Amino acid sequence: MSAAVTGWTVAPDSPLRDDVVALLEEHLRDMHATSPAESVHALDPTALVRPGTSFWTARTAEGELLGCVALQELEPGHVELKSMRTATAARRRGVGAGLLDHVLAAAAAAGHRRVSLETGTEPYFLPARTLYRSRGFTECPPFGDYVLDPHSVFFTREL
Repeated sequence: MSAAVTGWTVAPDSPLRDDVVALLEEHLRDMHATSPAESVHALDPTALVRPGTSFWTARTAEGELLGCVALQELEPGHVELKSMRTATAARRRGVGAGLLDHVLAAAAAAGHRRVSLETGTEPYFLPARTLYRSRGFTECPPFGDYVLDPHSVFFTREL
């Protein structure tokens, strides 16, 4: 499934492509720079190719990587949003919102009933928290294997 958005497209992709690996490594570095190691839940690229995980990128028509996002199945009907990242040069262009809207539609089309996510509590994560709330996510208790953590906030949304 591919969703055309003004000037770029969201489509399934491999998290092991060189430019995606570089973006995900940047993501991991930022997570470790803003949160204690025990509170970093971002996945490395190899963890995003396991069964039950779907992965998309946003790219320009020329192939420039603008961002990425993954959905990981937690249990039947319930998926977790993982590794959502917008490239630094693509920020403030609606890429994050476009990726989020795309995966919410993809999750609903696949028959999932709930999407949940974990993000940080630090000011660095405020734009992400604002975006999630704008798309109907509400705070919830930890889910899956997560535990209460002062550096994490959990969100969920029914589809």
